Amino acid sequence: MGLNIGTRQGFLLLAAACAGAIGFALFAQYQLGQEPCPLCILQRIGVMAVGALALLAALHNPGKAGTKVWGGLVTLAGLAGAGVSLRQLWLQSLPADQVPQCGPGLEFLMESFPLWQVLSKVLKGSGECAEIQGRFLGMTMPFWVAVFFAGAILWTIWLVRRKR
Repeated sequence: MGLNIGTRQGFLLLAAACAGAIGFALFAQYQLGQEPCPLCILQRIGVMAVGALALLAALHNPGKAGTKVWGGLVTLAGLAGAGVSLRQLWLQSLPADQVPQCGPGLEFLMESFPLWQVLSKVLKGSGECAEIQGRFLGMTMPFWVAVFFAGAILWTIWLVRRKR
């Protein structure tokens, strides 16, 4: 007795979960005062990419081959986002004397450098990305975002591999 859900509904649920995650991120920013660092913004972009791809997959309502393609794209976006989350977790685990100095803001970088240089600088991280602004059940926000990406990837793999 398995979960009886169609591929379209499965991708739609994932898109809705991503919308909820972005909604919570905006709540944390504007109501709880947790300003996002550059790596946090990249994680948000990852969640939006997973959500947008899942929504497109739901609208397309693909067959077996299409589900594999959409599933692969969603999984790649999830892996990229999880990588950013893990990078920030690593920065947060560094001793204070090893944390990189804070760099210029993301807005300045976007105005001053090509996109690839901006991504390179942001992914290296800075002191602001190592700052812990809050915890939930003892864990930081990047941890929970990594868990979200892991769940999205596992859900997508299940959607692709299950028997209909």
